[in-house]
Amino acid sequence: MHKQGLFIALYLSSLCYLLPVIYYLVLPIVHPPFYWQNKTMDRINKSIDALMETYGSYGMVNHSGEASLPGRESIARIVRGLDELIFPGFRENQGLDHSNLRLITAEKVNHLAREIIREVEKSLAYSARVGALSCGQGGCHAASELIVEGFFDELPAIRRALSLDMQANFRGDPAAKSEDEVILSYPGFQAITVHRLANYFWNAQVPLIPRMMSELVHGNTGIDIHPGASIGESFFIDHGTGVVIGETTVIGNNVKLYQGVTLGALSVKKEEGRRKRHPTIEDDVTIYSHATILGGETVIGRGSVIGGNVWITESVPPNTKVYNQRK
Repeated sequence: MHKQGLFIALYLSSLCYLLPVIYYLVLPIVHPPFYWQNKTMDRINKSIDALMETYGSYGMVNHSGEASLPGRESIARIVRGLDELIFPGFRENQGLDHSNLRLITAEKVNHLAREIIREVEKSLAYSARVGALSCGQGGCHAASELIVEGFFDELPAIRRALSLDMQANFRGDPAAKSEDEVILSYPGFQAITVHRLANYFWNAQVPLIPRMMSELVHGNTGIDIHPGASIGESFFIDHGTGVVIGETTVIGNNVKLYQGVTLGALSVKKEEGRRKRHPTIEDDVTIYSHATILGGETVIGRGSVIGGNVWITESVPPNTKVYNQRK
């Protein structure tokens, strides 16, 4: 009896050691989905823990116990809405009812104004939080309302400027069959449209939103115009891919750029970022593809023609032709 009891005890003890082994050997065969799911989740949970550690170590987290930042989707929606407002009937999928145009326009303006005020307020609150500016006695909401009111006051002038840009695109491109084609399909015209909107908010010292707007159209067109750049009337970018226009660039009237043109800065230190770093292009200048013009003191004189693939870091007198000579 004693031996039988000892045998049972040893048997049960061995099972305690064997059962886990049997579980891990047999379960993948008998019930593979359950086994691999658990094993995968263990690894994923470790990855989640490691990811959470980076949130604390490196930051880059919005909604972290503070007011939220402007949202990408919200800004994209605002840009689309403004595009529809500026070009009625061109962006919608259905025809425009001209008999109710004022009512439709009023509805769009009121809806957009509320959206823009909300996002501008977020931007101003962020800037106040980091000590870059103060929203004043009325607070950030009141400041955002004033900025947005000014924006809609400026919108008719922006439309006038865009009508001149559209005409410059149509005149400057022999392939353009109509002004409607320019509005519907020309990437350069899309880029200058968003730039003229973003430039208003940049000049109103709204943080974040102008760059978000310009990068949206940069991603869509391959044309990179900093919202701080000053661009005159009747501006035309032909083809457009790869064009770069830096923050402190000043461009006059009736200027035409081709693809790949860079209006950039010479290498400067971070602390020199507030000074003029990008060139000035005077009126009636044409710059052909892949020309690179650098430096805040560089001025391309009125009426000049800059040939393709040239590299310029010094000023060019008015009515000058610059091009690479054949060797």
